Amino acid sequence: MTDPTMPHKSNGLDIQSVSIVSPEERDDAAVSPSKKYAGGIPAVLVSSQFSLTEMGVRRSAATWLHLNQKTGFDCPGCAWPDPDSHRSRFEFCENGIKAISEEATLKRVTPEFFQKYSVQELSHQSDYWLGKQGRITNPMWLAPGSSHYQPIDWNDAFKLVAAELNSLSSPNEAMFYTSGRTSNEAAFLYQLFVRQFGTNNLPDCSNMCHESSGAALSETIGVGKGTVLLDDFYHAQAIFIFGQNPGTNHPRMMTALALAQKNGCKIVAINPLPEPGLLRFEHPQQPLSIATGGTPIASLYLQVKINGDAALAIGLQKVLLELEEASPGTVINQAFIDQHTSGWQQAVTTIKSMSWQDIERLSGLKQPQIREAAEILATSERVIYCWAMGLTQHKQAVATIQQLVNIALMRGHLGKQGAGLCPVRGHSNVQGDRTMGIWEKMSGQFLDALGREFDFSPPTEHGLDTVDAIRYMHSHPNSVFIGMGGNFLSATPDTQMTAQALQQCRLTVHISTKLNRAHLITGNQALILPCLGRTERDVQASGDQFVTVEDSMSMVHASRGTLAPASPFLLSEPAIVAGIAKAVLGSRSAVNWDALIGNYDRIRDHIARVVPGFTDFNMRVKEGPFHLPNAAANLVFRTSDGKAHFTPMHVQEQPLADGELLLMTIRSHDQFNTTIYGLNDRYRGISGGRRVIFMNSADIARRGFKAGDWVDITSHFRGEVRTARQFKVVEYSIPEGCAAAYYPETNVLAALDNVADKSNTPVSKSIVITLQLASPQA
Repeated sequence: MTDPTMPHKSNGLDIQSVSIVSPEERDDAAVSPSKKYAGGIPAVLVSSQFSLTEMGVRRSAATWLHLNQKTGFDCPGCAWPDPDSHRSRFEFCENGIKAISEEATLKRVTPEFFQKYSVQELSHQSDYWLGKQGRITNPMWLAPGSSHYQPIDWNDAFKLVAAELNSLSSPNEAMFYTSGRTSNEAAFLYQLFVRQFGTNNLPDCSNMCHESSGAALSETIGVGKGTVLLDDFYHAQAIFIFGQNPGTNHPRMMTALALAQKNGCKIVAINPLPEPGLLRFEHPQQPLSIATGGTPIASLYLQVKINGDAALAIGLQKVLLELEEASPGTVINQAFIDQHTSGWQQAVTTIKSMSWQDIERLSGLKQPQIREAAEILATSERVIYCWAMGLTQHKQAVATIQQLVNIALMRGHLGKQGAGLCPVRGHSNVQGDRTMGIWEKMSGQFLDALGREFDFSPPTEHGLDTVDAIRYMHSHPNSVFIGMGGNFLSATPDTQMTAQALQQCRLTVHISTKLNRAHLITGNQALILPCLGRTERDVQASGDQFVTVEDSMSMVHASRGTLAPASPFLLSEPAIVAGIAKAVLGSRSAVNWDALIGNYDRIRDHIARVVPGFTDFNMRVKEGPFHLPNAAANLVFRTSDGKAHFTPMHVQEQPLADGELLLMTIRSHDQFNTTIYGLNDRYRGISGGRRVIFMNSADIARRGFKAGDWVDITSHFRGEVRTARQFKVVEYSIPEGCAAAYYPETNVLAALDNVADKSNTPVSKSIVITLQLASPQA
């Protein structure tokens, strides 16, 4: 059983007990009917109230007008691209305003705050409370045996990191994690330092979200990125959206979908939950849209069972084959297949071998529903296939995504305007970080170029990803963990095991803007190194600097902060990396770290010579956004045979015993990744709390429960059980046998060893659970 409190043994305080999760207490969330649309006047009101509360009137106005502008700063939230030809003066969404308000808040976490609260006391606060305390103003140190963080000078902090890293018996005993908020410049310096230190241990947040997409696409089309541009959405005849909730997770995508729909595009939504953003959109910045009730989004909505997308995708392929047999030469693009693909006949054999009975049972859909979707595919020459973590976090995630590739290849939906593959990334620069070298398995070509540029021999042995890094730290005491952004403890699976792994470390370091739970579950000693936010001016020796990011569609653009830093003691992420690198490497590195920090143009000059696609980086990015080349989008497939690959798949059923359900973890509308903006999920009708579990009415009745009951959730994996306590039952439109609840509260249920084939991504969307009535709380 998961115990939310555990001895804080790491720094010698056996008498302390720290909480590894938000308090498991009933928050008594209120439940009302879910919404039938996204956006509208409520989005305006909530955005305004949130911004004014955190920043005030003048600061809010100044910040809003610079968000996602060419001379402003990039939103630190999602990775949806900025429109270039029709960019609004108000190019932001409700959750973008929440993201910058959290960062640009006037609240401060000072050394006096840490003097007031012990680590133990802070750990018993909720994740929401921790985030609401404000920006961290000073570097802080938790000494061995200490109960409170205390201030530390930057140089002393760098020396401490150097002493601990240099005392390791091998560089491979250190883990260097990266969040998707990190800029290209900081990421490039970070991986350079790590590789000069001597390891490829560069786990990142992508390991937990779109790693499955990268694996699937690399195998099939030779590149791990999507093939479309934003402009393609305005030329598509159909858009299929699998396992994605854009109304909450990528709200600016709603504008593109609404415009596509007005252009006559048919949108097919595939999701276990009827998400309002996929039903209808009222553009909150367009009064006419609000007055007329907005734009309907999905032409067809398929409420697939959790983990039923693979069976659906095979069903779609099966119908396409049948339509082609009935009318040869009208559905399957045989000329495209013959010229550009391999593996076609084997894929056909596998598709035909799956029965309709199995497809219906595993998908939760009826054959007529699947045929209706397939007819849209068959009659549309330009189709975009979108997906997000609803596909990537299952056991067969890689193979499932490859079935979407199969469909695109069958119809020839690559290499043309208005068509292609579109994995919609989450964090604002998660794709750029990977491009810059944040990966434990970078190619030999990249490592060779890096070595030539900086005159050293990078390590060639593959490093550890997120899951394997946790395993290593758990079984190897006295490791070192450094996190560049993010909330590692709350973002990862198997919270108890992750906490134990971190507590085994000799040192844990977090480069952060705000307080989070990872700062409270520490190694023998710990550092919090506060950095500048995306919204803040970055002034170095040569003057104001800018950084760059790469969005979900491979567009690279500049980001320039405009606000004064939250504290004079903050350093930029590149400066922190350089400070650590100088202290750790000393004379072992010939890199002039000070010169690189003095002028970020010098970093970009190095990037231009190392990373493909960045020739003349400085000149191009100063002129405006530019697109990185994508060979597959031009029908050049860098695979073993130069062809795009069809992939046969045999769907593995997730067996459920009597009383078991399949749980998927989801975000609320007041949340971005592990950052909790508020306690409401307006679109799903939840207010004032987060400890809820969405269930089908038949599943509720079958267990003798009723809506409003409080239950404990227990997960089951290979005989292991993990329990999350005190969740309120909410009756909801979700397929029978399925349930949903918010993370990070339910990450305790995800077993570390339950990972996707090939990508090693945690299976957070297919967790087998049982429910028991919870004990009353005092």
